[in-house]
Amino acid sequence: MSSSRAYSLVLLGATGYTGKLCAEHITKHLPTNLKWAVAGRSSSKLQDIVTGLKKINPDRSQPDILPVNLNQQELNDLAKKTRVVLNCIGPYHLYSTPVVAACAENGTHYLDVTGETPWVREMLQKYHDKAKATGAILIPEIGLESAPSDLVAYTAVSTIRDSLNCGVRDVICSVHEMKGAGLSGGSLATALSIMDQYSLSEVRTATKPFSLSSAPTSKRPSSRSLFSRLLGPFSYPGLGILTTSITAAPNVAIVHRSSGLMPQLYGKNFRFNEYWRVSNYVFGIFVHFAVIFGTFLAAIKPFRSLIRRFVYQPGQGPSAEATSKDMLEFRAIAVAEDTTGGKEKRATAKFRYEGGIYYFTGLLLAEGAMVLLENEDLVKTLGGGLLTPACLGDKFIERLQKVNVRIEGEMLP
Repeated sequence: MSSSRAYSLVLLGATGYTGKLCAEHITKHLPTNLKWAVAGRSSSKLQDIVTGLKKINPDRSQPDILPVNLNQQELNDLAKKTRVVLNCIGPYHLYSTPVVAACAENGTHYLDVTGETPWVREMLQKYHDKAKATGAILIPEIGLESAPSDLVAYTAVSTIRDSLNCGVRDVICSVHEMKGAGLSGGSLATALSIMDQYSLSEVRTATKPFSLSSAPTSKRPSSRSLFSRLLGPFSYPGLGILTTSITAAPNVAIVHRSSGLMPQLYGKNFRFNEYWRVSNYVFGIFVHFAVIFGTFLAAIKPFRSLIRRFVYQPGQGPSAEATSKDMLEFRAIAVAEDTTGGKEKRATAKFRYEGGIYYFTGLLLAEGAMVLLENEDLVKTLGGGLLTPACLGDKFIERLQKVNVRIEGEMLP
C-alpha cells in the first residue's frame, strides 16, 4: 500500500456513540503527528467533534473533516485517500457493505466493531478473495465482540505452544466478570434489526461454531453432561460454575476462524467454547432459559417493534459518569494435545480491562489500526483478506497492555 496516501487513518462514523469515544482515544494516545481525518454525512456534527477534541489535547494535529455519503463512488474516493478505515457506522448489515467493498477494491485496511456474524459471513464470501488480491486486511469484530475472546484464546494457545511446542485440543472461555452501564443505541438497533435483514435459516447457519472457519468442523462429542446441555450450568475446574452466554455465538465463530487461519499455532484439532460464569446452579439455569427465551422473542417482529420504543436511539448511550466503574474480565483454560505420560497439560489466560466498555471498544479499534500502520513486516506476512483480531498477534497485545489492558497467560501445574 502506498505511503503517499493523504491519511494514515480515517475514522468513519465519528459522530456516533462509539465513534466519538474512538476519536477521544486517538486524540489522547496515538502519535501527535498522526495524519488522520473524521468522516461522515454531517459536516456540522463532525466539526463539533473536532472542536471537542481540540480541548482534550490542543498539542496534537487535529483531524481533517471529510463529508461522505454512503454511496460506492464517494466511498471509493475515501478509501483511496487513506491507509486504514476505522468504521463505526452501524447497523453494519444495513450501511457498511459498500465500505468493505471500497476497502477491498482499493487495497485499504479496514477495521470495525460489529458483532453481526451473518453479515460478517456475507462479507467473507464476497470480499475475502478480492482483499487478498489487493493486500487489504479486513478485520471485523475487533471491539467487545470479539477481541477479548479471540485474544484470551490466542494467549492461552500461545502459552501451550511456547511451553510444549504442540497444538491445543480445547479452550474453554468464561466471561468471568462484566459490569456495564448498558447498551448504546447503535448496539440495540443492531440487535433488533438483524432479524429483519436475515432469515432464521441464515442466522442459524452463520452462528454455527465453524461458520467463518476454513478448517474442518470438529466432530468430537461434547464432554458436558446431558443435564448441563439441557439446563445450562456446569462446573469447570479453574473457572467455576458456567452457563450459556448470550455473547458466545459471534465470539466462538471468530476464534475458530483464527484457528483456521493459524493452524501452525492452534493445531488441527482445536475447539473453542465460551460460557458465562455464575454464582450458583439455580442462577445458571435462569440465565440459560432467559437466553433461549430472549432469542425466541427477538425472532418475533412485533416484539422488536415494541422494544424499540424503550431503548437509546442510535448515537446515544450511557454517560461517561455512568460508565466510570465498568469492567470486564475473560478467563480461559487451554488443554494441550500433548498427553505424554498420560497427564493432561493445561494453560490459563486472563484478559481484564477496567473502564468504560464503549471507550474500550474505541480503544481496540485505534490500537489495532496502529499495529497495521507501524508493522509493515506483519502486514506483508498477513497478506490480506478477512482476518481476525488474533491475527495481529503479540504486537496488538503489547499495545493494549500499554493502555490499561491486562493480558497474561501461564501453564498450570
